[in-house]
Amino acid sequence: MVIPASVRAEIVRHSQAEIPNEACGLLVARHGVAERYEPGTNLEPSPHRFSIKPGNPETAFLEDEGYVIGLVHSHISSPAYPSKTDVENARLDWPNRPFLIYSVRLDDLAAFTIGEDGRIEQAPLTLS
Repeated sequence: MVIPASVRAEIVRHSQAEIPNEACGLLVARHGVAERYEPGTNLEPSPHRFSIKPGNPETAFLEDEGYVIGLVHSHISSPAYPSKTDVENARLDWPNRPFLIYSVRLDDLAAFTIGEDGRIEQAPLTLS
C-alpha cells in the first residue's frame, strides 16, 4: 500500500493528540493507494488497547464502491508490530484486511494482515 505524506501526517497528528491513549481510525484506499485517514474514537481509552468507533460510520460502505478500508491504531511506546491483544481482536473482527500500526515513540508506521488463525503477515508499505 502507498501512503502519501499528507495521509501519514494525519495519522501522526491524531496519534499524538490522543497521548497518553492509543488512537484509532480508518484508512480509505483504492488501487493500493491511501486516499485519506478518518480519525475514530477509542471507546476504551487506554495506552494499551483500543476499540474503535468510526468518526464517520458511512466509511464502511465505501467498500461497496471499490475502496479498501484499513484499520489504523497507534502504539504509544511499543514498536509498530501487533500485540497479542491486536492479534486476538483482528483475527475476530478484522481478518485479512489492512491493519496498520503507528509507533509514536519510534515514529514508525507499518502495515500487516492478520488471518483468522492469528497469523501475522507484514504487508508492503511505501511512503510517498
